[in-house]
Amino acid sequence: MNTFIGVDLGTSAMKLMLVGENGEILSSCSEEYPVSYPRPGWSEQNPEDWYKALERGIPLLLSGHNPADVKAIGIGGQMHGLVALDKNDLVIRPCILWNDGRTEAETEFLNTAIGKQRLSSFTANIAFAGFTAPKILWMKNNEPENFARIAKIMLPKDYLVYRLSGVHSSDYSDASGTLLLDVENKRWSEEMCRICSVEKSWLPKLYESCECVGTLQSFPALPELHGIKVIAGAGDNAAAAIGNGTVRDGDCNISLGTSGTVFISQDRFSVDADNSLHSFCHATGGYHLMGCILSAASCNAWWIKTLGSSDYDGEVAGAEKYLGKNDVFFLPYLMGERSPHNDIHAKGAFIGIHPYTTRCQLSLSILEGVTFALRDCVEVAKKSGLAVSSARICGGGAKSSLWRGLIADIIGVPVEIPAYAGGPAYGAAILCMIACGVYRDTLQASDALLRVSETVLPDKNLTERYNEKYNIFTRLYPALKEVSHLF
Repeated sequence: MNTFIGVDLGTSAMKLMLVGENGEILSSCSEEYPVSYPRPGWSEQNPEDWYKALERGIPLLLSGHNPADVKAIGIGGQMHGLVALDKNDLVIRPCILWNDGRTEAETEFLNTAIGKQRLSSFTANIAFAGFTAPKILWMKNNEPENFARIAKIMLPKDYLVYRLSGVHSSDYSDASGTLLLDVENKRWSEEMCRICSVEKSWLPKLYESCECVGTLQSFPALPELHGIKVIAGAGDNAAAAIGNGTVRDGDCNISLGTSGTVFISQDRFSVDADNSLHSFCHATGGYHLMGCILSAASCNAWWIKTLGSSDYDGEVAGAEKYLGKNDVFFLPYLMGERSPHNDIHAKGAFIGIHPYTTRCQLSLSILEGVTFALRDCVEVAKKSGLAVSSARICGGGAKSSLWRGLIADIIGVPVEIPAYAGGPAYGAAILCMIACGVYRDTLQASDALLRVSETVLPDKNLTERYNEKYNIFTRLYPALKEVSHLF
């Protein structure tokens, strides 16, 4: 049986999957690597750590399986990170990650001096601190010696594709998050290159996500894989959407990973009125609108760690009695916020604590607060005329039955749980199958491979209660914004 390797290059770990052409997950494994925080608000990684994780993970993944059956490898990866290479293709400095907040001045310059309207006309998006273009300007302004050495600019998953194939490439979905791509016309923006002092020769060749960019040239950890196809791959959210079957016009996917996203697939290009959501290319060959909150399941992980606990379910045991009645609100802005507020100074907060507040209420408020923030993104989409009638979910947080119910009740739509909870790695494997001709396109692959194992319906009474709670939630960030900028 032909098999395909899908990789999810995450922020804290790499997840690998071996998938058969019938969609069965034959093997999976995970390899961790460190994140560096050299200063408050900064977040970096060594790209070599990613490649070493790949070298460790693939032999482990294929243990007990025939490497000769593997036909292709594809990668879905964390977006926006800046990997700068010199003329010898050596990494110049650690990768500045998607959740790094150092580019406040550069983001402000792009949104004010250049102007949001002009940025949107060039790229369909405005500047957010996590995007790649502000990082390039930061490097120019703060590390001119390193900036002068740049010969290639790459995104994280594209660096791994290069290490495997020797080809400098990117796909349209991942390139959309650089603020250097003319999203509507699927080409690098000459205007943005001039603004950011980027030479066109620095930028990789662009591909559709399911296209083959080359073959595996050298992989000493498992030489038998030499010559398999290396696929362009996709940004992690687009890859997850493929893995969840979010491929038709109007389909919605909600991801509960380190960050959280609301991803709405579109056949046609569009931009919301205030650029609160990202307008990006999809791995289907179409487009999508996406809202991103910077802290989702990471809020829950922080809270559990703070409590000195490891029992996620135990902390919310008995929470049912508080559903729709919780007096405590949580603002999930632990790393600032992207959509829809675009505010790196936003702060996390508990609000509404009383002498009788229980530990369970605080724990529940974490899940509710993240879900309210996701609803913020859904509401922007609705104002743009998009109807969200249901949503599929993925990511570590999706394993929680309580959280799945909260999403259904707070957003007010049925929530579908895919039978294969593979996320970006599974989506990357599907893209490999398309590249190898197993399926014609993402629609055919989705119809053939993807099934819903469970649908969680919203409780009408709880939805009404949560509508009232959400109306309060929307007033909290504006009320605290001025104070949160003081420290």
